[in-house]
Amino acid sequence: MTDFFSLFKNKKPILGMLHLKGDTNDKVFEIAKKELQIYIDNGVDAVVVENYFGNEQHVEMMLKYLHENHHDIVYGVNLLDNDELGFELAKKYDAKFIQLDSVAGHLPVDEDEEFHKFMMKNRAECNACVLGGVRFKYQPYKSGRSLEEDLKIGITRCDAIVVTQDATGQETSMEKINEFRRIIGDFPLVVGAGVTSENCKAQFEVVDGAVVGSYFKDTYKDTGDVSGEHVKEFMETVSKLR
Repeated sequence: MTDFFSLFKNKKPILGMLHLKGDTNDKVFEIAKKELQIYIDNGVDAVVVENYFGNEQHVEMMLKYLHENHHDIVYGVNLLDNDELGFELAKKYDAKFIQLDSVAGHLPVDEDEEFHKFMMKNRAECNACVLGGVRFKYQPYKSGRSLEEDLKIGITRCDAIVVTQDATGQETSMEKINEFRRIIGDFPLVVGAGVTSENCKAQFEVVDGAVVGSYFKDTYKDTGDVSGEHVKEFMETVSKLR
């Protein structure tokens, strides 16, 4: 078990998403570098490189850029639908963390046994911390276990649990956040969707950090462009709460 929050200088770290938007490889790279600079300029604590709009090659391109040019930045990777490659890229480019949308509850019990072996093997071979979702947005629920059972299994497979509601940009309810906190105790808890300047005070009284994507966009939707004004305003609010 690694102390995920030891990676950061600030309490309640904010992880900004790089969604890798763009019509061509050059455009993806150009936009990602621009968004990265906005995050750096406004004090975002870390960036998550994710193939939300882009592909696996775009993720590796950006991780390589970070590895070669930004040793002072905390960065991680979320490779959707390919956990194995996510671990490989984290090792190759010295990412400090890897986000997995689900670490428990998303598989039938017989398949979950193999997944557990996969997680133990990769965690032993990779220094990156793991942020793991349980009952995460868009993820299936197939274990048949209770939320409490899946969370207790989940905390054996990661260094922080990530909680969301049902969709990208949708506010994560305090009811769900409080339920997760009650079950996992003082284990690190990160809210992974729907954080805003208006709700972060209440949420930060319970959670230990946040992943932010849509709220940083000019339209407050995932399809928009990262707005320096939105990032600045949000980080100023977070700074006051800290």
